[in-house]
Amino acid sequence: MPWKENNNGNGPWGSGQKPPDNSKKKYGFNIDKLLIDFLSKIKRIFFSGGPDNKKSFLSAALVLLVIWLISGFYKVNANEQGVVLRFGEWVRTTIPGLHYHLPYPIEVAKTPKVTKVNKTEIGFRIFKESRRLLPEESLMLTGDENIVDINFSVFWVIKDAGKFLFNLRSPERSIKSVSESVMREVIGNSRIASVLAEGRKDIEVKSIQDIQTVLDNYGSGVEITQLQLQKVDPPDQVIDSFRDVQRARADKEKAINEAIAYRNDIIPKARGEAAKIVQESEAYKKEVVARSQGDANRFNSILKSYKNNEDVTKNRIYLETLEEILQNANKVIIDTKQGSGVIPYLPLPEIKKRKKNLEKEEYEDTNVTNEEDVKNVQ
Repeated sequence: MPWKENNNGNGPWGSGQKPPDNSKKKYGFNIDKLLIDFLSKIKRIFFSGGPDNKKSFLSAALVLLVIWLISGFYKVNANEQGVVLRFGEWVRTTIPGLHYHLPYPIEVAKTPKVTKVNKTEIGFRIFKESRRLLPEESLMLTGDENIVDINFSVFWVIKDAGKFLFNLRSPERSIKSVSESVMREVIGNSRIASVLAEGRKDIEVKSIQDIQTVLDNYGSGVEITQLQLQKVDPPDQVIDSFRDVQRARADKEKAINEAIAYRNDIIPKARGEAAKIVQESEAYKKEVVARSQGDANRFNSILKSYKNNEDVTKNRIYLETLEEILQNANKVIIDTKQGSGVIPYLPLPEIKKRKKNLEKEEYEDTNVTNEEDVKNVQ
């Protein structure tokens, strides 16, 4: 080699020279010397037969044993649960606080966070600020054989960390599959009008209950806290036609409601008018009967008076008839036999006017009474 040729076989650093010690320059101390001293002490402790060396060995072993036993202490925070594994098998779950398990490799403790709210999306995925739709997950068939496009999110937390880690191979995928299957079943038992309108809240509640039931049967250790229907629409290809149908249905409902309102308004009025007519008829009937009875009684009375005194009765009847005829005549009657300079005046027009006023007042009183009777009947 070239360094042998130039240095007569004494190495690249010349005759009697050693390689430069850069460890002290790099670390501030001679690391090679420390390693050599450490190996020498280990050799003396484990491979020397003196009593002092045996005591040193026992002391070191005892210290190592204490350190190994102390390593079994672990802390579970308030938002965590402790899961203890013995040779890889789940043996117990611990609550927040300070606990102890047999040191590694006999037992190992895991502390997953159980208060964190996790979110599983079905029908879409959100990547940074973009939203990707997944029709193979979102398109579902309703009970009346219509297709709806549904995007929803399931929120869940870990209820039992041990079950969550060891009963399901892939908990997140299992939650997604169960949620999608349950939603398809619920939508398949619902009509499209209910899904798109007033039935959305019922669908959310029913889905949460069914998803939780299935996951509990799996022993998943998961609790469903919320389900949100974020999009419920017909497929994009038919959404315009569907909205036209919805508007037509809305117009139909509006017309029906207006007709019902008109019916509810006109029927009570018609019943009131009918009751009013009945009351007026009854009143007229009573009036005619009473008048007829009065006329008959009056005739009998006049007949009796006529039999007792014919002349007086004739004159009275004559005067009453004359009064009845002349009260409707707009005339002024002057009696010239009363003497000159005196003009007796009988105010027939004023008498007629007063009588009309009296009849008008009686008619208004009768109408008020009839209206009160109609209200009582209603």
